Amino acid sequence: MINDKHIEDLLAFSLGMTSGEDGKMLIEKYKEAIENVTPFDMVKIEDTQFQMGLSIDEIKKSINKVINIFYKSLKSYEWEQPKQGTFLYYLMLENRAFEYKLNKVKKIIKNYKGREEQNIESFKKDLINHFKEFKNFEPHYTKKENILSSYVEKKRDDSRPLKLMWSLHDDIRKKINLLIDILNSESSHWQDLNKEIGAYYFLVFGMIQKEELVFFPIASGTFSDDEFLEMHVQSFEYGFPFIETPEKPKLKSELLRDNFINKDGFIQAENSEITVDQALAIFNYLPVDITFVDENDTVKFYSNPKDRIFPRSPAIIGRKVQNCHPPESVHVVEDIVNAFRKGERDVAQFWLELNGKFLLIQYFAIRDNAGKYGGVLEVSQDVTEIRKLKGERRLLQWQ
Repeated sequence: MINDKHIEDLLAFSLGMTSGEDGKMLIEKYKEAIENVTPFDMVKIEDTQFQMGLSIDEIKKSINKVINIFYKSLKSYEWEQPKQGTFLYYLMLENRAFEYKLNKVKKIIKNYKGREEQNIESFKKDLINHFKEFKNFEPHYTKKENILSSYVEKKRDDSRPLKLMWSLHDDIRKKINLLIDILNSESSHWQDLNKEIGAYYFLVFGMIQKEELVFFPIASGTFSDDEFLEMHVQSFEYGFPFIETPEKPKLKSELLRDNFINKDGFIQAENSEITVDQALAIFNYLPVDITFVDENDTVKFYSNPKDRIFPRSPAIIGRKVQNCHPPESVHVVEDIVNAFRKGERDVAQFWLELNGKFLLIQYFAIRDNAGKYGGVLEVSQDVTEIRKLKGERRLLQWQ
């Protein structure tokens, strides 16, 4: 039960909006709570709704209306703005650069006002490269999913709304792909294009608003400078969309992850007499992405191949595997893990085309000599060139 009347009122307001009650009446009834809402309150009520069993889709129905009504209070909330050169600083700088590009396209659209349909082909031609470029904002979202969210999950017990954020990211991804398809289509019409452009802008500007009114202020009040430094260093694995890549700082020695095994020690086993460094090098030189999740569904290891397929960073270590996947597909991951745990399956594999590459993704159940379940090994590989192989090439022909 919630013992805070302020939170109770905000929750009642949000639930009323979700169920379609009269908005004006709700605003009047809960005026005092609305005028004093903070980012932490916002997350608390969304987290409570998830605990009550509301689905992501149900919360999505009202989230934008609720934030718009809370806007004045959230905007006036005083929080410590990120220092120049820090993790949040660059995320916000990316937002400013993205806004600039979005507004630039707005001007192009405005220049076609009244003649969109008759000049549809030149209109699409003027837009297509801009929207393709917008896809390059992807690292911004993956840094939030893989780095910032990982830290939030470990430090806060109200992290359930992160599922909502990830789902909204996926909505943005789907919408930009749809827009590019429409722009590439010879049979597309202005009405369809106008509708989807509007929906895309609503999603991306809405995400910027949610980040800077709620997510970033909470992060600022939750993590230390040292933790933000760790996040910033990890962000170089993903890149900095639409801004110049900054100089990578060095972590302070005390922040470096301790190596509890002597570097000169050997991994001694029936089939092994190698050092820890050699073992890590073997994993990193295999032409595959490897991630190990233990029997408790916790990520314990990932490899660092030269040509990584899916981004990974140290923040993922210790994270529950359920939090490493979009909410729309996490049930599939859980089904696979449960089938492995029960001994019903030992392998699951999928293949797909992504960015011109043909990818093979395999999951293997890990078991000890007695057959006891010990976790899951995820192996992802770019098999584009392998699929092209024909005939044979012998060892003596290696050059």
